[in-house]
Amino acid sequence: MNRTLFAAAAAVLGGALVMAARLAATAEIKESAAPAQAKEAAAMPNPFYAMDTYTKDLDLVKELGYAGLSWTLGDPKASQAAAGQAKERGLKIFAIYCGVTLGKDKLQFDPRLKDTLAALKGHDTLIWLHISSKDYPKSSADGDAAAVEGLREIADLAAAQGLRVAIYPHVGNWTERVQDAVRVARKVDRKNFGVTFNLCHCLAVGDEDKIPTLLEEAAPHLFMVSINGADSKAPGGGWGRLIQALDQGTFDMVPLLKKLQAVNYRGPIGLQGYGVKGDAKDNLARSMAAWRQLSARAMQ
Repeated sequence: MNRTLFAAAAAVLGGALVMAARLAATAEIKESAAPAQAKEAAAMPNPFYAMDTYTKDLDLVKELGYAGLSWTLGDPKASQAAAGQAKERGLKIFAIYCGVTLGKDKLQFDPRLKDTLAALKGHDTLIWLHISSKDYPKSSADGDAAAVEGLREIADLAAAQGLRVAIYPHVGNWTERVQDAVRVARKVDRKNFGVTFNLCHCLAVGDEDKIPTLLEEAAPHLFMVSINGADSKAPGGGWGRLIQALDQGTFDMVPLLKKLQAVNYRGPIGLQGYGVKGDAKDNLARSMAAWRQLSARAMQ
């Protein structure tokens, strides 16, 4: 073979090798991208939002990828404005937190609640009720009859505005445990009345080992869930250990998220931030990153 033919053959062979290398590299990129796409597709479908115990900055939560915020009962017009501003940003006010008091014979609630229900019509905001009482001990069923009548009234007022209501179990309250909330919700017996599972309060009352069973019992009535980073087996550890950024603490979140999937819970999940120290934006950013990782692992 003369030099001219040899050079031509080498050029052809070299071009073929380059093309093969490019094809191999393209295939490798596609293969490496596929798992990432699969993980994204497999993430939990639940909307993940920040509670206003972290921030009320709608632009911040939108920037960080949250679906919206929760709110606290106040001026009905201010609540309506917040819901509208959230909607303009493609976000949502998922819940509004308000307290009611159980007396000996009746349930008393803030007079602003009725106007707030009307103001939130069309926004699908859940009414969160934490129920305190000086007349009945914590978890006592003796107060059920008096509570149910008032809770039915609130549920019916909410239903007229197309809204739902859920008990918010809070340590120290009359309904401090999720099982208390489930007991009462069954007696209220309204389609728009349910319960919330709050991880930090469940841990605070020492019910950590009962969580799988509690979620099964709550499932038919479960309208909302709140989570946060926390230390395991620390019921008396204070909020500094029971409420942390989602990437902190020793509590294993994945089994809880898996259980929510197992009981077919597809509703919103809120991030509790009460008392968390440090920069809010940094904590929220790290918590969102943790949520994405935990959510993907829970679906595996």
